[in-house]
Amino acid sequence: RNQLSAPPDHKDILKGQDLSVIIKAYVLVTSLTPLRAFIHSTTTVWHPPKKKHFSVKLQRFFEIFFKSSSPQQAFNNMKEAISKLLLITEVFTESSASGPNSFNQCSQCFQMLTFDVGFGTSIYPVVLEVHENFDFEDQDESNIQDQTLKQFIFEDTLKFLLSNESSTSSFIEALQKIYESTVSKDGIYHREDEQCLSLEEINSMVTFIKELKSLGQFELLFPSATPKVQTLLRDLYQMVDPMRRLGSVLTLHWLLSSLLEQFQFMTKEAQINLSEWKNHEDLEHEIIVSVYLSALHYSTKTEERECSYDKDTLSHIRQIFTSPQLDLNPQFNPKIKEYYVEVPFDTVTVKIGAEPSNCQCQVHLDEKRGPSIANYPLGLGLNKVIILVTDDLQPSPQVVSSYKITIYREDRPSLPLFDDYMMCGFVQDCGSRIRPEESCGLQPLSHEYLSAISQTMFKTCEAGDTKGQWIVPCLSCSDNRTCDWREITWAPPYSVLAKPELQRCVDGRRKYLFFFHPKILFIGDSTNRGMMYYLIERVNKTLQEWQKTHDVKCYHNINEGKTFISYSYYPQFWMSANERPTFEKALEQLLQRSRPLENTEQTVLIVGGVQWLNSNHLQIIQKVLNRENLSNILVIIKSIGMGFHLPVDGIHSLSQAEVQNLWNENLVILDTAKNFGYEVVDTFVITMGRYKEFLQGKCGCHFHEVVKSNPSEESPHVTMTLSRHYALGKYFSSQSKPSQLQDYTTNSQSPYHVRGPINQVYSEILLSRLCASRREL
Repeated sequence: RNQLSAPPDHKDILKGQDLSVIIKAYVLVTSLTPLRAFIHSTTTVWHPPKKKHFSVKLQRFFEIFFKSSSPQQAFNNMKEAISKLLLITEVFTESSASGPNSFNQCSQCFQMLTFDVGFGTSIYPVVLEVHENFDFEDQDESNIQDQTLKQFIFEDTLKFLLSNESSTSSFIEALQKIYESTVSKDGIYHREDEQCLSLEEINSMVTFIKELKSLGQFELLFPSATPKVQTLLRDLYQMVDPMRRLGSVLTLHWLLSSLLEQFQFMTKEAQINLSEWKNHEDLEHEIIVSVYLSALHYSTKTEERECSYDKDTLSHIRQIFTSPQLDLNPQFNPKIKEYYVEVPFDTVTVKIGAEPSNCQCQVHLDEKRGPSIANYPLGLGLNKVIILVTDDLQPSPQVVSSYKITIYREDRPSLPLFDDYMMCGFVQDCGSRIRPEESCGLQPLSHEYLSAISQTMFKTCEAGDTKGQWIVPCLSCSDNRTCDWREITWAPPYSVLAKPELQRCVDGRRKYLFFFHPKILFIGDSTNRGMMYYLIERVNKTLQEWQKTHDVKCYHNINEGKTFISYSYYPQFWMSANERPTFEKALEQLLQRSRPLENTEQTVLIVGGVQWLNSNHLQIIQKVLNRENLSNILVIIKSIGMGFHLPVDGIHSLSQAEVQNLWNENLVILDTAKNFGYEVVDTFVITMGRYKEFLQGKCGCHFHEVVKSNPSEESPHVTMTLSRHYALGKYFSSQSKPSQLQDYTTNSQSPYHVRGPINQVYSEILLSRLCASRREL
């Protein structure tokens, strides 16, 4: 400290950083080893260089200050910055405390901290100063509001720290039973090479749960499952503790992160909030057991880790651990590199980790710098996880071997359709209620309703957002295990165009001599791309070419060369924000690559994605089309869809409240589109009731996949038929025409095939909207 010059004034710092606002974030640290920190919901804000300040809820501040950008992301960035700074402090403090001048830390102590955080025009913060207590304005400058805020925050802190411990009794009892059944007197017990929890770790978990249940005005800051923070955690410990003396601290971090994930997942599934949660003892026990099984493999002191220095073990991993526990086939053996496992429909995520056999090696999932432990979403059908073993003693870590786990997630279990069945309908699943005020799950349908919709089979839908629901035959609407899910259909039924009619719709023939071939332009993410490939396969009766293009791609061989299709991937999320093309630029580039374009409905623009689309994009579409003299073309808006609802490493996942907000956002998009005269296809209402039926991809948002028409031996479970309007008894049997779809799905000459019944439904609605205005022609 003596060698450091005096710090510059705040004014100089602000001038250098060009900050426009500073806030005080009040952070309470309840444990340093392992780190547990909480942030208060209230903040103090002031605009430099003025000294005038005010107090406001943190969430409200970000909603106002970052209204035009991304409030939630800015809030997350601030929490991440504070978490990283605390984590660095913890690791270096623990590292010095484990040396020759070690000291005993107080296990019952806490620390109040204040972070002065500055924001400029960017959503990324600057931590200016950290105060070792809750820092408020000077006494001389404070007013009654300041004194009230100070008293308010101190009261919250005392309530938080002195909360009633009796609420954790059921946790302690349940954990004690687990502990007694698995742990020997010396604290460590080996069972089938799995090392169990120590009493210290169990106590840490109990304390953590107690804190989670008494949050009040505080929000959990750390432990964090954020991939960037988890990566920093691993790298820091590897850097300051190469001999792994601090392995027990790192173990506790993994335990608490796992506990937090299970806590959030289970409460989300049960549709209850934290204040209600303490009244659900059965759920408490379920979480404890789930967390225990999940943490069983991570839990032991890392310095006791079994590893070898034998060069023959360089390419081996010692064990694979999963939560929930997967039964690998064949049974794990370090010399066997490929495994297969099947999981039931309701298993939508799995946590996978591994340990290397050799002491100089590390394991990484999917890529050379990937994590050693990660959460994976499990789409229906085949999912592949790659475990890489790297030699870290090389100047640049080298991959020495890889293991592959293929996980097959089964479809919904179905009962064969019996004569004595009833028709049930649903819009939303009870596992994720998008609209809490409306019913969820299967509801019995009346004969009057079924008779009414059966009369609409040959009628064209008047809009692509007609209110509808899924219909399935069941023995009982109160038990979804009694349904034949293979017979599910969307109602009201949409018209399915036969191939000749579809080809006439997009071939552009006219009675006069000169005409442009129709041009269909897609701009959007992979969900929009899936609809494009579905259209190509329907029109051509084959899909000769397929790729996961993330650029602009043009197709001239559609409908015997009579139709042109182009596609532009948006948004290019992997690029930095300042290099990423704007939506306006991407749309202009797509129009330019697709010219010449006719300013009539012979030109079709289809825009949409999972959740990036908002009403501002529709304003941009209108502006660009007017500027390019294309105001008379047909525009179809594919609305947002379900996705990003699972806690997955590497992507931002949505809370239940954020998923519920999508409903209102979707309504705004649909209304804005129709006000501009655009056609719409509402994919949100179609996907939200079947959100568990996603296919491969980290986002949990893909309801289509492109497969090879002649599946290899690696993909024995891939079925090639698409769902259809099944003959559902006396209501639909006379009306349904399944042959219209079945005739092209069996084309053995097609190298590729788009499959996915949910994608099929909204893609067929897209085709009906595309051709609705051309039927008279």
